[in-house]
Amino acid sequence: MAADQGRLAGKVAIITGGAQGIGRAYCLRFAQEGAAVAVVDLRDDQAKGVAREITQQGGRAIALRVDITSEEQTAEMAKQVKAELGRIDVLINNAALYYDQDIMDQSISYLRKVLEINLIGQLICARAVYPIMREQRSGSIINIASTAAYPLPLPPMPFDNFGTNAYGLSKSGMIYLTKMMSRQAGQDGIRVNAIAPGVTMSEATKKIVPDFAIQGLKAGSPMGMTLEPDDLTGTAVYLACEDSRLMTGQTLVVDAGVWLNG
Repeated sequence: MAADQGRLAGKVAIITGGAQGIGRAYCLRFAQEGAAVAVVDLRDDQAKGVAREITQQGGRAIALRVDITSEEQTAEMAKQVKAELGRIDVLINNAALYYDQDIMDQSISYLRKVLEINLIGQLICARAVYPIMREQRSGSIINIASTAAYPLPLPPMPFDNFGTNAYGLSKSGMIYLTKMMSRQAGQDGIRVNAIAPGVTMSEATKKIVPDFAIQGLKAGSPMGMTLEPDDLTGTAVYLACEDSRLMTGQTLVVDAGVWLNG
């Protein structure tokens, strides 16, 4: 994890939701590629554990407890990362309400909660880092969407009224937000792209997605596979490094081909 080696050598990345699952995989891979990493999460002890894992292997990392829906806390996050790590080159907007998702709750109040975290919180984080990236005249914001934004033709679930399908709706908004932000930030040298993962076998997926659904998605993949968290990290590195310097406003689907059937 030497800072002078790798495709992200010399860069500083903020990764929200970095304490576990896919977020942790992003943190470890970015450190391996030479980036200094700010592990941001409400799970303070776990975030510190990921940062410690990075530093013990020779990388640079700090852990910050941040509520991404708070403008004050995210502004302080950006200020602290710049003060301690020197700059901000990458923001991975990964934090989301997923592990604790209740897919049976189709109430408007729950929809508001999901949108507050999964969509508005991402905009708040981007706004927090934008002034620093604009001053640098460079930066890469990577929003984490989902193939849940592209509904597959599955049998409808029986609800008493129109379902909100809050998670998919929030991730669909992330794709729009990515396009909007890329248009506004490009003049400042800032790129904004998104990754739309398919079903990924994180702790959260194993908790909330029934096995029969996972097996069905695997059967629907031309590759006969579901994803592991590490399978997404290469795409994130690509969007963060100079190899993608002329890419912006794009959403890259990484789902082992399941969406081909949609």
